[in-house]
Amino acid sequence: MENIKLKYGKETLTIDIPKENLLGVIKAKFPKIKDNESEIFEMKKSLKNPIGTSKLSEIAKEEKRVAIMVSDITRPSPSKKILPLLLEELYKSGVKDKDITIIFGMGIHRSHTKEEQIKLVGKDIFNRIKCVDSNKEEYVYLGKTSRKTPIYLNKSLVEADIRICTGNIEYHYFAGYSGGAKAVMPGASNNKSIENNHKLQLSENSKSGKIINNPVREDIDEVGEILGIDFLFNVVLNEKKEVLKAFSGDYIKAHREGCKYLDSLYNIKIDEKADIVIVSPGGYPKDLNLYQTQKALDNASHAVRMGGTIILVSECSEGFGEDTFKSWIESSTSSKELIERLKKEFVLGGHKAAAIARVLEKAEIYFVSDMKKEDVEKIYFTPKESIQRALKDAMNKFENKSKVLIIPQGSSVLPVVK
Repeated sequence: MENIKLKYGKETLTIDIPKENLLGVIKAKFPKIKDNESEIFEMKKSLKNPIGTSKLSEIAKEEKRVAIMVSDITRPSPSKKILPLLLEELYKSGVKDKDITIIFGMGIHRSHTKEEQIKLVGKDIFNRIKCVDSNKEEYVYLGKTSRKTPIYLNKSLVEADIRICTGNIEYHYFAGYSGGAKAVMPGASNNKSIENNHKLQLSENSKSGKIINNPVREDIDEVGEILGIDFLFNVVLNEKKEVLKAFSGDYIKAHREGCKYLDSLYNIKIDEKADIVIVSPGGYPKDLNLYQTQKALDNASHAVRMGGTIILVSECSEGFGEDTFKSWIESSTSSKELIERLKKEFVLGGHKAAAIARVLEKAEIYFVSDMKKEDVEKIYFTPKESIQRALKDAMNKFENKSKVLIIPQGSSVLPVVK
């Protein structure tokens, strides 16, 4: 037997699997991080050698208003580590705390509590610098992209003289990758803007790990160009959410270098697709709710054969995670209906429900979570009380001859058949 550990919320669960059934455990390979100083060193090195722009300390000027976009509580981006380094560069230029606004990119996610904002930036920074959720202020209209996406962005961001975007780079199921101008679209955008951008995911080129000719990513980058992003600071993390490498400078060039680095770690080649794929998003905060968990499910779908089974292990302590998403699921009568409905009427939130439905067309999904049984069944998942029970039932379905792949970092790793 092989004993495998999977993150579940802030806990760790284990599963025993016969060696003869295990195809493998799909994990990224990381360089070693010695300590926190190594992370700081990597980030400082990037700031000293930005890609495609001058140093931030040379871009910023005294008496100029500065807006810094940071990720919300559902993202693993280490804003608390990043911000002191960015502020240090700004102070070199004479920028004062009173001229800086830190904006949490909420997209369509729920607003933060005060405690969550403090957790993200640290008490010292929170007490000194204005911190706002992007959805708590007015939006300013800046026109439309070439794909007719209306651009409504957070007022503080638009009115700033210097705009800085931060975040982490990982795979995204229709934007290709997170990071870059995604801090602005959807991060600082209103629902109308986001909905129009996300409609583009219906293209077959809108998928994980793809940038070239991906209409969603191209639209996102165009929003960044129209707004004007002065400096980007993105990081690539390991499974412990430690900074492996940082990429700063031009919001396109630096981002693309970061994507290449991500591929070298997380684009994992597999020999064949499996009968059963066991996947965890990677624990808290990636498994806070089903809305976020969908990313791991999408990545797992690349590794399972048609007619196979995915065992999804995700705490989902906040349940569905988004009201429209929940409404679409609860009002549907089948997974096929969700897919067809999205084609007729694209609605933000509904797009995630349809994305899950597309996976259900390929594989059965067993779900180990804290969600109520009746809610799980509304999603057309099969609720299971434990991973071990889910595996036993799945293997019985395949007469114990099944081939199993396990993905402990499901929100991050992209399996690709050789």
